[in-house]
Amino acid sequence: MALCVVALLPATWMFVAASGRLRDVSDAPRTDVAVVFGAGLWGGEPSPYLAHRLDAAAELYRAGRVKVVLVTGDNSREDYDEPDAMRAYLTRHGVPDGRIVSDYAGFDTWDSCVRAKKIFGVDRALLISQGFHIRRAVALCEAAGVESYGVGVEARHDVTWYYGGAREIVAAGKAVLDAVFKPDPRFLGPAEVGVRRALGG
Repeated sequence: MALCVVALLPATWMFVAASGRLRDVSDAPRTDVAVVFGAGLWGGEPSPYLAHRLDAAAELYRAGRVKVVLVTGDNSREDYDEPDAMRAYLTRHGVPDGRIVSDYAGFDTWDSCVRAKKIFGVDRALLISQGFHIRRAVALCEAAGVESYGVGVEARHDVTWYYGGAREIVAAGKAVLDAVFKPDPRFLGPAEVGVRRALGG
């Protein structure tokens, strides 16, 4: 029983940290920046889960609730480029290219949150992901110094959804360690002006 309690403590922390900070598209607070986390590509195009996230971001932009969309994902090899695929999808759905900023080194949620703060200068953001992930995203971005609200998009309860939910139990443990020890992301690099320039545009 004690082991079960200890195992569930990280998940409890995530729920507490994200308490009161979850919204849906219709009542999301207005903010300058939305952050969309990568969720895989299928044949070079956003996976259905990622497409749902991008649809929500496009809807928020069209509704005037966000001004810039920061797409963060994996571009660790030449033949796999999540941010560019996300950018192309958003432009096809009505978001101007100049209002999209790409983070090519968002290899996990913590890296994306830290880079949003330290590299792109984001202090406040609306985070977009599936419901099973959004609490962890909010908790980690808050720990990284980004005032965050989360939009958890709907998802069909298929094998991927159940896998994602189960994975969150394990990922919660790493999230606590990241929030406590605050490691640098895999790639940090110099500050970029993309978000500031997009807002100025």
